[in-house]
Parts: sequence; structure tokens; C-alpha cells
Amino acid sequence: MNETKELLDKIGIKSLKKECSDKRFNDGGQYRIEVPGIQNPIAMSSLIESMEEKNLTIHRVTQTKGIMLLSDNEINEMIDLAIENKLELFLSVGPRASYDTSATAQTKEGSRIAYRLRGYNNLVYGIEDVRRAVSLGVKGIVVYDEGLLYSLNELRKIGEIPFDVHFKVSAHTGHGNPASAILLEYLGADSFNPVRDLSIDMISNIRQNIDIPLDIHTENPKSSGGFIRHYEVPEIIKVASPVYLKTGGSVAQTHNWETSSDSAKQRVKQVGLVVRMINEYYGDATISKSSKDLAIPKKC
Repeated sequence: MNETKELLDKIGIKSLKKECSDKRFNDGGQYRIEVPGIQNPIAMSSLIESMEEKNLTIHRVTQTKGIMLLSDNEINEMIDLAIENKLELFLSVGPRASYDTSATAQTKEGSRIAYRLRGYNNLVYGIEDVRRAVSLGVKGIVVYDEGLLYSLNELRKIGEIPFDVHFKVSAHTGHGNPASAILLEYLGADSFNPVRDLSIDMISNIRQNIDIPLDIHTENPKSSGGFIRHYEVPEIIKVASPVYLKTGGSVAQTHNWETSSDSAKQRVKQVGLVVRMINEYYGDATISKSSKDLAIPKKC
């Protein structure tokens, strides 16, 4: 095994060794807060209201059901809220195997492909979904398919998608090792969400091999295991910086859960619980304050 480890090191994949990360966001921050599963402007408005009441900082809001399930008016409302409150807004690519005619994606054995794209036309549909959101001013896109990520990044390179649009790779792509992380960074990912149940050592090893921010779940919906990692958050910050702490998922039953105003406020409560853990056990941790490199929308 040592020989294989030496071979991996020779091709640039560092060995497993837990260590604190000295990498930071552009403003020097170690961590940012993300709330996923905010599916509509009503939920987003309630989230912001509760965030202000509790005097909490949230950097990123993520919609997961799909761009194609939002009207232009809904997207514009969410853009306005994001701009006004200096929040990153990430919308998810809608086309996916679980929405199209795939019978395989509906089976237990085939569920692993459920968020990827099947065939040329679905690749076209996925790009169309992204182009629509971008044309309205969205600067953050959640991607579930490596081929789509490659295509979007190539379009960004030639100016067909603005250079300041960020691509975030979802945990639903199923990647959890350093070689996969290197590949996703190479393909154009601006942040990467590994599978949810990695150990601290595993997270540390991925951080050592890539430079883009990591997106790490501090808690999860029941459909993703329902486990809560609040006490591990201080250690996650130390080894994964720069990291987005994805918080509030335990409020939902599934990834695509339709968020109500009340459940949006419950997610903010979860953020407060995570912040308490950071203050109690890692008071020196630095939260990101600048909005310069955030994927905040711009009105077109």
C-alpha cells in the first residue's frame, strides 16, 4: 500500500493526514453560512426576516427544486431580495433523470443517476435552464452532472456565460475522494459539496488537494440520513477552510422539500445553534464579512 500511496503522491494526490487548513476566502474568512432548500420568494423573505430578528449572518441561499419550476416573477423576486440583503442566490439546474422519462432513476438500484442528465436533449435543456436564470441576473448555479459542468465552464470560457457566474457541485453527484475533487475543480467548479457523511479526516484530505471552497452539511434531511454534526462544526472549520456551512437541512424531509415560511424560520434557528457551537468551542474562528467574491445577483 505504501507504494501505491507514493504513486498517488507522484501524480499530485496528497496522502491522508489530518491538518488545519491555512486557506481562506478572499477577505480572510474561514467560513460562511449557507441555508439550502429555500424554494421560493415567500420562504426567502421569511428567512431574511428571521435572520435579521436573530442578528445572524447568512451568506448563501440555495434553491434545490430546479430553475424550470420557478416563474420569471419568482426568480426576479428572489434576485431583488438577494441584492437588497447582499446574499448569494444559487438556483439548481432543473432537468434531471428523476424529472424525465427515466424508469431506472425511479428504482432503488438506479437512484444514483437521478440527478444526472440522460441524452443530448437533456443536456440542451439543462443549459437552457441555466441560460434563462443567468439572463435574469442569477450568478450562482447548482450543478448535478459532471458533463453539464464541463459544458457550462467551456461556455463561460468563451463568454457565452458571464465569467462571474459561479458553479457549485451538489453532494448529489456522489463525490467523496480527493481525486474526484481535483477533477471537479479542473472541470470548472467554483465550490464543491462532497457526500454528506465524510469523516473529519476525509474532509481534511479533500481540502489539502483543492483550493476552491468546500460546502459541508452540518445537518441533513431524513432522506439523506438525518444526522446532525453541530458539535463537529468547529473542527470542520479548522480542517476545511474556506468552507460554506450548510445548515437547516434537518428541518426538511427531502432534498426537494417545499419550504414554508415557518420552516424557513426553523432553518434560521438551526443556524443560530451552529453559531453557538462556533462561539463556544472555536471563538477565534473568522466569519467571512466581505461581499466582493460572493455570487450576488445583478439586475439585468
